[in-house]
Amino acid sequence: MSRRPLFLLANDDGFRAQGINALRAALLPHADVVVCAPDSEQSASSHSLSLHRPLRLTEHGDGVFSIDGTPADCVYTAFFAGARILPRRPDLVLSGLNHGANLGDDVFYSGTVAAAREGALRGVPAMALSAGLEVDRPSAAQEAARLALALYRSAPKRPLLLNVNIPAGSAWSCRATRLGGRFYSDEVEFRKDPRGREYLWLGGPGVEHRPVAGSDTEAYDAGEIGLTPLVLDLWAASTQAEAEAVVATLSEAPR
Repeated sequence: MSRRPLFLLANDDGFRAQGINALRAALLPHADVVVCAPDSEQSASSHSLSLHRPLRLTEHGDGVFSIDGTPADCVYTAFFAGARILPRRPDLVLSGLNHGANLGDDVFYSGTVAAAREGALRGVPAMALSAGLEVDRPSAAQEAARLALALYRSAPKRPLLLNVNIPAGSAWSCRATRLGGRFYSDEVEFRKDPRGREYLWLGGPGVEHRPVAGSDTEAYDAGEIGLTPLVLDLWAASTQAEAEAVVATLSEAPR
């Protein structure tokens, strides 16, 4: 009998969130699933690691763990805590199902994407899965599980990192996409608390998509699932000449 695959599941909404629990339920008929997720909301935490404070790991039973840290903390700990969390190396790292899309520039800020990226950095194929705020979670979770299993069955030869966004609908089509443009209101809003002390909120309520052909935002706006490959090597080869020009001017710069 062949061994069931093992999937590590994380998120940035917290281990109690509807999305991660719906995705876990959709995956369990097909794979063994270990959850290691933050114990509270960690949206927009990007790829931060908690290096300057202790972390607490809580086991909830049935392969579910939570950590009072970031999404990247959770995946990192799962890989390096020995058999405390994972019985063996996982076949996939999955992050989600996030409450809200992660499109375009969101990938720089998203804790959902960062958790998947941490898995890819450890050499395991990984997928970040997000669904729009208006999307039915159980239906989206079933589709997310189908996509995750497709990644597993494709048996990539390298640690592929995919960012997936599920829009509103039910009879989804899926296509491979590039990153598009997604912009929020550039705003810092200052307010006063009841004691007259100032506080602020970052970002305004508005969001817009810049039309980019073949992009995740284009697919999302058309009601299609976008599956976007992301790279781990951030070296910008196209700007190497500009970097060399900076080095060349050092001889002219005073010390």
